[in-house]
Amino acid sequence: MVLNYIWIAFFVIAFVVALCQTIFAGNLTIWSDIMNASFASAKSAFDISLGLTGVLTLWLGLMKVGENGGLIAIFSRAMTPLFSRLFPGIPKGHPALGSMFMNISANMLGLDNAATPLGLKAMKEMQELNTQKDTATDAMIMFLVLNASGLTLVPIGVMTYRAQMGAANPSDVFIPILIATFIATFVGLLALCIKQRIKIDKVLVSWALGLVAVIGGIMYFFSQLPQDKMQLYSTFAANALLFTIIVAFIGVGLYKRINVYESFIEGAKEGFKTAVMIIPYLVAILVGIGVFRASGAMDYVVDAVRWAVAACGLDTSFVEALPTALMKPLSGSGSRGMMVDCMATYGVDSFVARVAAPYKALPIQPSIY
Repeated sequence: MVLNYIWIAFFVIAFVVALCQTIFAGNLTIWSDIMNASFASAKSAFDISLGLTGVLTLWLGLMKVGENGGLIAIFSRAMTPLFSRLFPGIPKGHPALGSMFMNISANMLGLDNAATPLGLKAMKEMQELNTQKDTATDAMIMFLVLNASGLTLVPIGVMTYRAQMGAANPSDVFIPILIATFIATFVGLLALCIKQRIKIDKVLVSWALGLVAVIGGIMYFFSQLPQDKMQLYSTFAANALLFTIIVAFIGVGLYKRINVYESFIEGAKEGFKTAVMIIPYLVAILVGIGVFRASGAMDYVVDAVRWAVAACGLDTSFVEALPTALMKPLSGSGSRGMMVDCMATYGVDSFVARVAAPYKALPIQPSIY
């Protein structure tokens, strides 16, 4: 329901702003800009969905191999002590738990393209348990909060973009992203535990302390590395771990004597259907954002925030990164584009581009989920 009002607001506000520009500023080309932006955004949404088709097909195919081989069930049992407390509405051993574990793991490695199909699968499986199809369950909300807070241990995607844009040190955002996403995850989980009246017992405290120890260890390890080696080692660790999981899925399938190829094809077909299903959602969101930005309304919002921040006597140098932050809850791909735009406009090593990087690292795409 909230997204419905937000989407309508994009168009209504864009129309009002364009009308004011025409009447008071004599700007007649604004309408062409808005329509061109709507067409370009619709095309971009389709291109994104088309590009996502291969990723969805690959990962849901591999997930089916892991599911048929029993490896997903093993992951689910391993995470049962934690997930049974955070997701009390999901039965123990349910396939959604395995999908959530894989999704969260991929997000921690900064591999948002790999995480998206796993998140879609988890939400679909949770929706099957939902008795009120038009209302999100507590488990769905908890899962979205975990994605929105987006604990990222190794931000491969962001560092790759920075390297492609010619950053002097692509990995210098590593520690800030780790700190920002950890704090966001901690606050989000704590707030939702209070809201959903989840008891914070010894198990949750133990997991929290263990996570703090892991993050502290990672920060210490990478702080000892030369700057030019940080990206190399982090990329190696993330991709090696990911490919190891793929081989493990196939190996367990062979051990269980299942038809690995047929299992993959079965899951891949589901991935293709999912890719087609999300096209309307992407078109709706990206077109709404496109007309809002083309009308100049986004600039007015940023200017208003800059004025408010300046009125408080604070530094306004971060304000230009706000469009990336505002876009992230609506579209991961849109925020990726805005982050790259920040890098191109202000310089990849500028303060604004560095501030935009942690926003992009938060991997949620609720408009798709």
